[in-house]
Amino acid sequence: MNNTTNLTHAASHYELRFRSLLDAARSYGFPCDECGHVDMDALSASALEDYLYARAVIGCEVAWPAVQLVSEWPRMAERVTTADAVCPQ
Repeated sequence: MNNTTNLTHAASHYELRFRSLLDAARSYGFPCDECGHVDMDALSASALEDYLYARAVIGCEVAWPAVQLVSEWPRMAERVTTADAVCPQ
């Protein structure tokens, strides 16, 4: 298997979550591997825009992202309601 295949397989189990600092009921979630690496080439144009936006407003509008194990997939850059996991080191 190549790295792209491994990332796609791993991404189906983890989500990088950016919790909103302005609205506790909202956050951004993006598919990632267990270390929090997002395959930006695999995101849709709108999901990529949301991902880049979330990264740009860390500390202002969203908290530092956390990696969360998810049981359902696929969910591409949809806004979700919780972000309680901690990114593995």
